[in-house]
Amino acid sequence: MKNDKGEGRLQTGSAARHRIRRGPRRFTISMQKRLMVLFILILAAFVFLGFRLFMIQRDNGRSYTMQVLSQQAYDNKTLPYKRGRITDAKGTVLADSQLVYNVIIDAKQMLEKPEYLEPSLDAAERLGLDKEEIRTYVTDHPGSQYYIARKNLPYQEKRNFDMEVAEGIEKEEAAQREQEAAVKKAEEEGAEIPKTDPVELVYSNIKGIWFEDNYIRTYPCNTLAADVIGFTAGNSDGAYGVEEYYDDVLRGVEGRTYGYLDESLNMEQTTIQPSDGNNLVLTIDANIQSICEKYLKEFNEEYKDNKHKGNGTNNAACIIMDIDSGGILAMASEPGFDLNDPFNIDAVAGMPKLDEEDTPTSSYLTLAEARNLSDADKTRYLRTLWNNFCVGNHFEPGSTAKPFTTAAGLESGTLKREDTFLCTGQLLVGDTWIKCAHLEGDGILDVAGAIERSCNVALMQEAAKIGNETFCKFQNIYNFGLRTNVDLAGEARTDGYLYTADAMSEVDLASNSFGQNFEVTMIQMITGFNSLINGGNYYQPHVVDRITSAGGSTVQSNAPRVLKKTVSEETSSMIRQYCIQAVEGDHGTGKLARPAGYRIGGKTGTAETLPRGNGQYVVSFLGFAPAEDPQICIYVVLDRINKKKQDEAGRACQVTRKILTEVLPYMNIYMTEPVSDEEKLELEELGLYDTNERVPEDEE
Repeated sequence: MKNDKGEGRLQTGSAARHRIRRGPRRFTISMQKRLMVLFILILAAFVFLGFRLFMIQRDNGRSYTMQVLSQQAYDNKTLPYKRGRITDAKGTVLADSQLVYNVIIDAKQMLEKPEYLEPSLDAAERLGLDKEEIRTYVTDHPGSQYYIARKNLPYQEKRNFDMEVAEGIEKEEAAQREQEAAVKKAEEEGAEIPKTDPVELVYSNIKGIWFEDNYIRTYPCNTLAADVIGFTAGNSDGAYGVEEYYDDVLRGVEGRTYGYLDESLNMEQTTIQPSDGNNLVLTIDANIQSICEKYLKEFNEEYKDNKHKGNGTNNAACIIMDIDSGGILAMASEPGFDLNDPFNIDAVAGMPKLDEEDTPTSSYLTLAEARNLSDADKTRYLRTLWNNFCVGNHFEPGSTAKPFTTAAGLESGTLKREDTFLCTGQLLVGDTWIKCAHLEGDGILDVAGAIERSCNVALMQEAAKIGNETFCKFQNIYNFGLRTNVDLAGEARTDGYLYTADAMSEVDLASNSFGQNFEVTMIQMITGFNSLINGGNYYQPHVVDRITSAGGSTVQSNAPRVLKKTVSEETSSMIRQYCIQAVEGDHGTGKLARPAGYRIGGKTGTAETLPRGNGQYVVSFLGFAPAEDPQICIYVVLDRINKKKQDEAGRACQVTRKILTEVLPYMNIYMTEPVSDEEKLELEELGLYDTNERVPEDEE
């Protein structure tokens, strides 16, 4: 080293000695011996392990292989859950999951001994399988242990098979015991051993057939409330209706079996049981529902193939709602479909043909055409069939909107009940003449008379007083344009079919006042009307009353929910009176809707479809019953009746009358009005009139 002057310096002492001892180390013989010993020990351990594995494979390899394969084949499987049940308000089962079985073939076990094959194939044949097909499969796949040979074997067939096999095995075992007892007795007595043929084992040799639990969705009432319930498709996914809306509620959780090897290398099994889905209890009453469907179907059949080949209407529908809860007691539409066979294409025969945008045309589909549709077109038509008209379709409401217009005026103070209007048969709005339904004119009408006579001119004058801002404000209050959030899949929005105040012209306001030039859904109309009648309470419409667990306890209750106040009790009372007058008044348009023995209120509707002048109409009746103490609202819509003259709202009234004639007595709502002799005969034919009962008579 050098000092700070750059001169070299010699190191002495311990430092120098330490540097000298750092010379390169040598791999000594002792170290080599130790490394060799370690290498030999490691090599010996690997040799011993390899030998041990060889011995295990030689002595137990087949056993372990079978256990692993068995574990793969049987013990890592899902166990199906039971989808929740759907019942009506009184417990009638509308949808359930039925236990069925998949028939599984274990070819390996079936071939384990030669004597197993034929008895097992014979048994498979008794389960509805093709014996030779199973023989071919078993022969071609000798190692297979899981083959689904048949799906959805009914419980009764499995039970019969199990009983037959169990009884057969018992007889064979009894025969064997009898032979063994005879031999033992002879040996004890020193007698000659009896010579007998071995017992032929047939049932005892049935191997390789077992059953796997499965569930299929069934609908005991077939077509009843099809639009409300929906169905399941594919891997039990809910489609349409409450099956789709409450899919996560109805679904359960799959179970699973797991296989594993214990300390003795024996296979053990752990099972996690499935958790079944929750149940739905609907507000729908199956009896009320069936009454609605009966008369809609009757109407469809009456007008079928009338003006043209096809259904009696494009759509015929009815909703009945509980007035003090928003619970839907019935929701029906025609044409319907069978929930147990929803893909039956025959059901679309008679429907309007669809254009490329799935819009109905004026041509109608024949049965032959329906059956010859391409797969893509079948899907389009079936989707149209499955769609719930009551929540998924929109249309112009026509004059059923007039009570809403009047209520908006009364509630806002822009209209007074004593106001009068002159109808000369038409009204000039801007530079457009708009006609009334009564071209001769209705003369001077008050607010009540405008509803009774369904006068367009009076309603246009009302709307002019109300003004754009207030009119549009109340349309929003009534929830027009918005979803009601009814608990059903597929509810449509109609906000794109309403005007905003700044975009509404004089003509738009005038036509909107009597229900044209804007569109609604049935569920929007009846829910809003319900609030006009019940004192102004806008209830959340719903079809599910409560959710219960698989064990039956209540999980969730859908209590009635008032979302907002639409009008005051005073306004509601006036609207009720005006609607009663529309049925009972001398000039009332809803006279034909009144059922024998009852007073009701309501409003008819007639709306010409687009394009104007095509002669096609949607007619309707929107009402409530009974008049004195309203308990239900009812809405009947007939979309383009198969008749040359379609603009007859009286036909919707007649359907309403038939439905209420049966529904009101069923609901224990008693008659309060006189019954004519003609009405008595009508009621007797329906089994609804008993001469021993005290029913009001017509006064002389």
